[in-house]
Amino acid sequence: MTVVSSVQSETWTYVDGDWHPGNVPLIGPRSHAMWLGTSVFDGARWFENVAPDLDMHCARVNDSARALGLNATMSAGEIQGLCEDGLRKFDGKTAVYIRPMYWAEHGGYMGVPADPDSTRFCLCLYEAPMISSNGFSVTVSPFRRPSYETMPTDAKSGCLYPNNGRAILEAKSRGFDNALVLDMLGNVAETGTSNVFIVKDGVVFTPVPNGTFLNGVTRRRIMKLLRDDGHEVVESRLHVSDFMDADEIFSTGNHSKVVPIIRIEDRELQAGPGARRARELYWDWAHSGPKI
Repeated sequence: MTVVSSVQSETWTYVDGDWHPGNVPLIGPRSHAMWLGTSVFDGARWFENVAPDLDMHCARVNDSARALGLNATMSAGEIQGLCEDGLRKFDGKTAVYIRPMYWAEHGGYMGVPADPDSTRFCLCLYEAPMISSNGFSVTVSPFRRPSYETMPTDAKSGCLYPNNGRAILEAKSRGFDNALVLDMLGNVAETGTSNVFIVKDGVVFTPVPNGTFLNGVTRRRIMKLLRDDGHEVVESRLHVSDFMDADEIFSTGNHSKVVPIIRIEDRELQAGPGARRARELYWDWAHSGPKI
């Protein structure tokens, strides 16, 4: 196998039974995933000697594979063991993004669906500092999240992300960091990169999962931590007007866990106590687990 050195951050890739440094070339022009987008992935995080909810991320990538018609060829426990092995290759100074992936090499009937027996697996780990917790801005995107009837929204699939990407690019063209994305009925679904919460009169609200966005691992963890801490957390249909009227807004996701949103359209907000408490609870919980 030819290995191309990564020009990006420190990277290690596991594929076909061995570890390789850098951004390993894996697919060709006839690979089904390159041609027709049949790939799934998940994202976990290592930071400050912990990898919170790693087991759940490893399990979810298998769920995503099956949702896209692929074979989950590794058990969640095997994937977790490989993650822990790969993390030992880093110097422990910079946060690491953990990305297990499956993809199809060949197609089935007339080449369109994936041939599940051609499923391949790789695990890519790379240094990726977490973004600042100072906050970011959002605008309402003109693009919408698809529904389960139109796209595989029950999978963390690569084919969904060009839509997120164009929402972010359009927002950036108007001077914002990210986008608030609605579903096809006009309900707020998520940002272009993360799940989203608001706080109003001390109550925490978040969009109810309705098949248009993933019910994130970090989202569910934050909800549980806040409820255990005595906060009321409500899942409901939310509209842009709810966000414009909110006392505070924050996002949750694997990349940087809990980050406040400090501007929506032309309205400035402060990073509020809800986001601070959610972040404190998450950090305390994460560091109560095993060290890696």
